[in-house]
Amino acid sequence: MEKVDLKVEGMDCANCALTINKYLTNKGLQNIKVNFIGGAVSFEKDNAISEDEIKNGINKLGYKVIEEHHHNHHGHDHSEKGLLKFSNHYQRFIFCLVFAAPLFLHMIVPIHFLMNPYVQLLLATPIYVVGMDFFGRSAVKSIVSGIPNMNVLIALGATAAFGYSVYGLLTSKGEDFLFFETAATTITLVFLGNWLEDKSIDTTQTALKKLAVSKKTMANMIAFDGDHQEQIFQVESTALRVGDLVLLKNGDVVPMDCKILWGAIDVNESIITGESIPIEKKINDTLIGGSLIENGTAKAQVTAVGEDTVLSHILKLIKDAETEKPPVQQMADRISAIFVPTVLSIALITVLANYFIAHQTFTDSLLRSIAVLVIACPCAMGLATPAAVAVGLGRAARNGVLFKNAKSLEIFKNIQQAVFDKTGTLTTGKFQIAGFESVIEQETFKKIVYSLEKYSNHPIGIAISKAWKTKEIVRWQKVEEIKGLGIQATDKEGNILLAGSYKIAKELTNNTQHSIYVLKNNELIGWIDIEDEIRPEAKEIIQYLKRRSIKTILLSGDKKEKCLHVANLLGIDEVIAEQSPEQKLQHITQLTNEAPTVMIGDGINDGPALAKATVGVSVSEASQVAMQSAQVVLVNHGLKNLPLALGLGKHTYLTIKQNLFWAFSYNIIAIPVAALGLLGVYGPTYGALIMGLSDVVLAVNSIRLNFKKVI
Repeated sequence: MEKVDLKVEGMDCANCALTINKYLTNKGLQNIKVNFIGGAVSFEKDNAISEDEIKNGINKLGYKVIEEHHHNHHGHDHSEKGLLKFSNHYQRFIFCLVFAAPLFLHMIVPIHFLMNPYVQLLLATPIYVVGMDFFGRSAVKSIVSGIPNMNVLIALGATAAFGYSVYGLLTSKGEDFLFFETAATTITLVFLGNWLEDKSIDTTQTALKKLAVSKKTMANMIAFDGDHQEQIFQVESTALRVGDLVLLKNGDVVPMDCKILWGAIDVNESIITGESIPIEKKINDTLIGGSLIENGTAKAQVTAVGEDTVLSHILKLIKDAETEKPPVQQMADRISAIFVPTVLSIALITVLANYFIAHQTFTDSLLRSIAVLVIACPCAMGLATPAAVAVGLGRAARNGVLFKNAKSLEIFKNIQQAVFDKTGTLTTGKFQIAGFESVIEQETFKKIVYSLEKYSNHPIGIAISKAWKTKEIVRWQKVEEIKGLGIQATDKEGNILLAGSYKIAKELTNNTQHSIYVLKNNELIGWIDIEDEIRPEAKEIIQYLKRRSIKTILLSGDKKEKCLHVANLLGIDEVIAEQSPEQKLQHITQLTNEAPTVMIGDGINDGPALAKATVGVSVSEASQVAMQSAQVVLVNHGLKNLPLALGLGKHTYLTIKQNLFWAFSYNIIAIPVAALGLLGVYGPTYGALIMGLSDVVLAVNSIRLNFKKVI
């Protein structure tokens, strides 16, 4: 199956997303995700259907598939343009306001000139034409697609008011039949509401936009002329290719992911980590595209461009997470799908019940029915979750916390247990050799150990191979890593050498306190002691969890004595030590079955356990973001951001619940109020204004997540 990502303009509400989702489902596509806020559509397809056919189908529904580089960053809405070339709701609103203002004024202060029905027709007609060009076209296409959207309600309400007024004018029924101002102000105010909603939703995407904007910068490219002289010239970062050389100076933005070949610099990586304190980088260190150089000069080689950069991976992760629907949204989606037909039925019942049962005039009955149509707001239910999720994910990303799916945001609210790996999670993972002893010549011992540990992915093995690196190495016939034990190799003479934890030596010595033991043909030839410091923030994190009644557990492959020492220092509730990766997985499975459990590990060695936990949280380098099996990544060992991740998860879910409560309450109260005529003679006008503002309330409540205290 091939995965396809598209950018689609013209999705205004949840019904639009449902329409596209339904079309793609009918085409037999898999793993469909549609996000109307970001305009992102993704799916998996086989070769039986072409991408062009799918794009054409979406275009025929009334939306527009665009190339990514045409993406509008200036806050304009991406609505279908229609025959009249307005590019956004703001332009439509201003155009309509010019004609609607006199009619609106006439509703407040009677002006004799404006009471002329032909003047009212003249003022209302341009507004009605613009309204129908947008709402009418959208309504017809949504009906044809089988999922009527809210524009059906607006189009019907405005047409009923305008048509009834034209009928009154042509039959000279008098001013009781003239509601041109109702049609005009309804359309104008709905455009105002749509524009305010666009602006509000746009604000929910600010954190993502900051990341996206930083992708394109200028770069100082290094090239060599015919005399092998270095020449430096400026190019756009998008023109760089892997292998190109760039000069990086104080104040520059790193154009793409790079590796330093010469020099030393201080780099601010706050764009990825949320941490503004500069980090010193020297030869062979990696640089993340988009970070800022605060001091120094360096020459670097580009290691990744475009979609392969860390920043692009992060953006993609967030966009994918935005299209995921947390379980709480699914009920709202089901209601949205039947909302418009339900409101149409209520509007019909309203006009009939008011006329035949309440004995209202047909004019009043119709006005109440129109008020029902324009006050109903299916958008509110569709907007409740995506707006909150967009802000929650954006704030998290800005602070070095990456959620790979929106479901994790919701699940965090129930977490009762936190399981920590020790090495590289509660400790810094920056190991140093504290001492060693061997029964063979020391240099030979070092050479053997380096030749074994250079094949290890474990942080201890990496530290030893860095410290004892040598050009003289032992050539092995066979070498393999035995999970949970260590590295085993066979030399040319057939000797079997093994470097690993105390488990390999417990039958050969009573002293199992050392970090690494080295065996030759099952005989102990030496040991190494390693020091690893506890992270300064670890104790504070454990205390935070305990204050929230979350049980803390240390799950490690290390010796029990070492694990107990760390647990006592930090105040951890339970210790499960000396576990192999398979045993870790079994424990996590058992703990997760008992209660919702978060597992915090280094992301690579703990992959299976992280994937099995209710929520897996990886503490890892930004450059490794793409290969994590965890649902949540704390970038650059940001253990201190665990409370932020938990807090944002809880408060995003709370915001979603508040939004859904508002959306349902609004419709449950507003529709009967309109149907009973409690909005008065200007019911449709008030209804249009209230409906427009209802979405803004949701967006503003979601935006509060950017500033709200969540820890």
